[in-house]
Amino acid sequence: MKTRRAAPRKALQVYRSKRDFAKTSEPRGRPRGTGRELAYVIQKHDASHLHFDLRLEVDGVMKSWAVPRGPSVNPAVKRLAVQVEDHPVEYNTFEGIIPKGEYGGGTVMIWDRGSWRFGGDDPDQTRGIREGLRLGKLEIVLQGRRLRGAWVLVRTGKQGSKPQWLLIKQRDRHAGDGPEPVERYTRSVVTRRTMAGIADHAERTGKRWKQ
Repeated sequence: MKTRRAAPRKALQVYRSKRDFAKTSEPRGRPRGTGRELAYVIQKHDASHLHFDLRLEVDGVMKSWAVPRGPSVNPAVKRLAVQVEDHPVEYNTFEGIIPKGEYGGGTVMIWDRGSWRFGGDDPDQTRGIREGLRLGKLEIVLQGRRLRGAWVLVRTGKQGSKPQWLLIKQRDRHAGDGPEPVERYTRSVVTRRTMAGIADHAERTGKRWKQ
């Protein structure tokens, strides 16, 4: 896979405009170029509502979707995924507490992470990813600690200003109709803490975990 260019400087404007970095320990970040592997992370986020944030590295930032019920490994299940603002790549290491009153205030867990690649037919991965996002059908293959195999993101429309997609597992050896991963795994892949443990650690130490 060819090295990708960094995203334009304006790519993180929306992300930064929603946060007061004097109050939150979330990374300010900067768009940057990427190497041969593209990063992938899912963060469990107990904000106004508990949900899971799927983030895929594209052109130096993390394209992000809020998945209220989390990813499913059952191909018959379609999960809503609401696209939100791009996040910095540095956000992949964020686990801790966003202060109350700040945007997204609540506990954040690194629930899964690894790498991903384009799963479509275009041999040019960069072109395939960009076209998939533009056309509203992005085929992805995850190589995480907990999630592996192929999914597809399909754009269905908008709710207000936020594009809505469906996240659907594709039929492969990693698919199944048993207990869902979000129910089986309740601890961080990094610190092994539960959501309550993350919140307690952050309150006691005043620090977030950082790679």
